Amino acid sequence: MKEYKVGILGATGAVGEQMRIVLAERNFPISELRLFGSSRSAGTEIDFKGQKIKVQEASLEAFKGLDLLLGAAENDVAKQYLPDAAKMGILVVDNSSAFRLDPEVPLVIPEVNPEDVAKNKGLIANPNCATIIALAAVASLHRKARIRRMIVSTYQAVSGAGKGGIEDLMNQVHAPEGEAPAPKTFPYPIAFNLFPHIGGFNELGYSSEEMKMQNEGRKMLHDPEFMVSCTCVRVPVIRSHAEALTIEFEKEISPEEARELIAAAPGVKLCDDPNNKQYPMPLLTSDQDLVYVGRIRRDISAPKEIYNKSLCVWCCGDQVRKGAATNAIQIAEIAFGLA
Repeated sequence: MKEYKVGILGATGAVGEQMRIVLAERNFPISELRLFGSSRSAGTEIDFKGQKIKVQEASLEAFKGLDLLLGAAENDVAKQYLPDAAKMGILVVDNSSAFRLDPEVPLVIPEVNPEDVAKNKGLIANPNCATIIALAAVASLHRKARIRRMIVSTYQAVSGAGKGGIEDLMNQVHAPEGEAPAPKTFPYPIAFNLFPHIGGFNELGYSSEEMKMQNEGRKMLHDPEFMVSCTCVRVPVIRSHAEALTIEFEKEISPEEARELIAAAPGVKLCDDPNNKQYPMPLLTSDQDLVYVGRIRRDISAPKEIYNKSLCVWCCGDQVRKGAATNAIQIAEIAFGLA
């Protein structure tokens, strides 16, 4: 099997760290791994499969000779380096939001639109984590009955904001009563609290995180009429986002059909026996790659004319793994013919 020279930009962050773990777990064929970061992290030694690798300061010169560059850095860093890296003949798979809506850049969830990988011109974008979890959960239902509209509430773990989000929660939880430190990553304390604020707000009152599911979903489903009303909530959970979806389909679909489709679909696991307390939860879905789907039922609020075309679904998935690192590596596997 051919082996590849692989780089990770943003290697010391939460997603970059997870990319190293997933590359090792999936036995991605690597002849050389290079880790890139800022000048502050340059020189740090990181273990990969028992080998110590020094973090290099990011530069186009340092990228030379790579076959694959995984982006796990912020938007400004991604814009600075990744388009030029792609022009050097390196396949770039980027986890930032910088290129997701660029019409020249494929946006891919392997369970949803793997065929779009072949359209790349050197750069492929990884979708938003909450979008990945939701669309992976319902991809098989969309293929059967075509989703027209979704109303979504997300319950997003603190690690979605990186290591700083985890530190905020843990510092506040473990502080003596009345002595909780001020939040550094979030606008309010997150311990024993939640707030509907992820990203900035637009003129309609929707946050940037809330708009991603509609805008990115339209691109991946190749459907400009796909409609989503989303409320994104940060909750005091370390790993795994949970999401409540109310879905309107173009064609009739029953809860029983939905369960059968999800049970047979790749990348997901049916977990739907509420009478026996079986349903998706962060405790079940953290540190693994499947999106769990359950609580499948009719939307009893739907008008009579669409009652048989509406379902409610609950799903949960690890947003650092499937929602970021694993999805990016799956894209690379498809691009290199490894999947």
